[in-house]
Amino acid sequence: MKFIILATLLLTPCLRAAAAQPKTAEEIMLDVRQSYAGQNQKLQGELRDDATGRIEPLTLTMGNQVMSFLFSTPPAETIRVDLNTSPAKLYQVIKGTSKQVPASQLGTKVRGMDLNYEDLSLRFLYWPRPQLMGEDRVSGQKCWVVRVINPGREGPYYAVDIWVHQASGGAAKMTAYDRSSKVIKHYEVTKMQKVNGTNALKELRVETLDPATGKVQGRTYMKMNTPAKP
Repeated sequence: MKFIILATLLLTPCLRAAAAQPKTAEEIMLDVRQSYAGQNQKLQGELRDDATGRIEPLTLTMGNQVMSFLFSTPPAETIRVDLNTSPAKLYQVIKGTSKQVPASQLGTKVRGMDLNYEDLSLRFLYWPRPQLMGEDRVSGQKCWVVRVINPGREGPYYAVDIWVHQASGGAAKMTAYDRSSKVIKHYEVTKMQKVNGTNALKELRVETLDPATGKVQGRTYMKMNTPAKP
């Protein structure tokens, strides 16, 4: 299922030295959470709607276990994901006023794109009792496949399947399901880049699907520019 993540599913952590493979789904998800929290970068990019070509400029900053998505097009908006808490907390900042995003708003689209506030919140990384479904490959890389189930009724997703790179602990792909177990969202990291010697997101594809037919209803790309060399 999704994001990243944003938040997310949305960012891919730096590769680290190979360690003993996690034996449990809980250890794998802890790896994913820690990899997001350890980021320290600033990237410029955009969200682009595939059908209309509409573009939303985006500044993404990561540091002190906080991810911030800054949209400058009026009305200007900053969305902050605070990873210092468990689960992470999602805040919306408009005209200098910050408020925590309520559960009723989690399914709302961000800037009219296929990313919603649930996607950026990374809530699903903290859902209890994850299940290890097996192994798979994404772009030739070995991944664990972990399923998490929403313990409550908040948000648009009932369950999320997460493909986690065995080498890096980062989320490579996600698929989200509604409460009828129908696929409603796909996320996949399609391009990577080197930033300060580490792997960083270059392009993320997000697709919203019709649960009745399985057909893609909307597609959004998150593209991050390669930072200029100092």
